[in-house]
Amino acid sequence: MNLPTFQRTVQRCRHAGALVLGLVVAAGGLGAGAASAAARWGADYFPDVTLTTHEGRPVRLYDDLLKGKAVAINVIYTSCTDECPLETARMAEVQRLIGQHAGKDVLFYSISIDPEHDTPAVLKAYAEKFNVGPGWLFLTGKKDDIKLVTRKLGLSRSSDAANRDGHASSLMLGNEPAGQWMRNSAVDNPRFLAATMGNFFGWAKDAPAASYAAAQALDVTRAQFTFQSRCAACHTIGDGDRIGPDLMGVTERRERGWLDRYLREPEKVLAAGDPTAKALFDKYRQVRMPNLKLGEEDVDVLLAYIKTASAQRTPAAPSARQAHGHQHHHH
Repeated sequence: MNLPTFQRTVQRCRHAGALVLGLVVAAGGLGAGAASAAARWGADYFPDVTLTTHEGRPVRLYDDLLKGKAVAINVIYTSCTDECPLETARMAEVQRLIGQHAGKDVLFYSISIDPEHDTPAVLKAYAEKFNVGPGWLFLTGKKDDIKLVTRKLGLSRSSDAANRDGHASSLMLGNEPAGQWMRNSAVDNPRFLAATMGNFFGWAKDAPAASYAAAQALDVTRAQFTFQSRCAACHTIGDGDRIGPDLMGVTERRERGWLDRYLREPEKVLAAGDPTAKALFDKYRQVRMPNLKLGEEDVDVLLAYIKTASAQRTPAAPSARQAHGHQHHHH
């Protein structure tokens, strides 16, 4: 029997922690030998291939995107029905949480691993769906160049071809001048990721909300953990729409059988032409509900949590932005 999602997620976090330490040590990120590390992870290491931004602008990987900069880099592809939408939603939340640092003290790059489909126009539309802010580029290019770039950045693995999503959900943080690089899970709690970025890049502690304590209560239950780790980047319960709609009362509005199917295999429900799934897909700017790999027990726990939390809340008033139809969501 497969481990429940909660246990699998904890195991991934432990594994990611080992990767973080190993990469920081390898790159000289513990202070000693920082100068030699910077030289090692510089122009002689990164290929200066040409990529194209979602705005149609050609850029060189090293000279334009990495040299002298602090960066946060992940890989995606826009037709993904698995982790990519969740990954992008979480990164958009991280970008909002770090506030003034975004686009100034750190730049975000999302590299498509499906460059043949993901043209600049396709990537631009994808970026708009998630309300990404300034300082975030979505990049495409020649297929062989993309393979080389993702390998050099530590964002591809030999096992990716067998991965259901085609790639690992990794986020690489880099301080190029210092030669420091650290790999994280790109689908971790956004507040935890924001705090991790602040610590890694050495920002002043000017955003107390972006702390691990704020991310999860110490007595967090399995139900809370499941919602926070898999749903909260896109949805709230009673606090209004995000990338996905407010889930308050969804257990009363939808049939239980439909919710079970949609939570476990949303891509199949949509592909089968289900009218409710299609209406949500169209309403929320065609952002796909990702397959969260939930088991039957996970679904039971999650729906029970949403029902209980809904009963304890009152609906949030729509924001001016929502009232004018500028938000975009799924579920």
